[in-house]
Amino acid sequence: MTIAPRVTLIHAVRVAMQPVEQAFRTYWPSAQIVHLLDDSLSPDRAMHAELSPELHARINGLADYAVASGADAILYTCSAFGEAIEAAARRLSLPVLKPNESMFEAALQTGKRIGMLATFAPSVASMEEEFRALAKAHAINASITTIVVPEAMAALKAGDAPLHNKLLADAAFSLRGCDCLLLAHFSTSRAREAVQAVSVCPVLTSPDSAVKKLHSLMSIRAS
Repeated sequence: MTIAPRVTLIHAVRVAMQPVEQAFRTYWPSAQIVHLLDDSLSPDRAMHAELSPELHARINGLADYAVASGADAILYTCSAFGEAIEAAARRLSLPVLKPNESMFEAALQTGKRIGMLATFAPSVASMEEEFRALAKAHAINASITTIVVPEAMAALKAGDAPLHNKLLADAAFSLRGCDCLLLAHFSTSRAREAVQAVSVCPVLTSPDSAVKKLHSLMSIRAS
């Protein structure tokens, strides 16, 4: 009997859990998923313009805990810790994915004018830097424009998902003319239908893209 891979999902906010669970149900239902949450990471990150050494250590410590717990792969779901996640990935032998790398790869296949809707401002600079680095690596002259809607995150944390979705859909009007729209965070992916309804271009989400890529990576390793 083949044992399904154990994938540890490392979260900084609770609202990222449901969207990634849905993505696994859709694209990789056989995977064993384990949730690891430190919801102090998000407010602590918001206090610093850059990733502090302490936050680096905490992100890496969570990866070590996942490995000690038997993880076959790790997927981080918070987009504000890119450099620390990269450090963990370099150090470990198992697949470690940042939340947005797969979505960015998919976006670069759709066009050169990319729009992004975010709800957590501290994550934006590192995400845009990651996008531009990826575009440069693929020799693609692409641009990214981001609109931050912090009120949407506040609505979601207050339990009002419909308002969260509406606020993001309203903001999408400002990104008309883009070849592709990205919903920046795992938590914003629940707004895809609302945003797609007002957009003529494709709308991509990080949970779907990440789960598809991780499934592909693990299938290759198993073959």
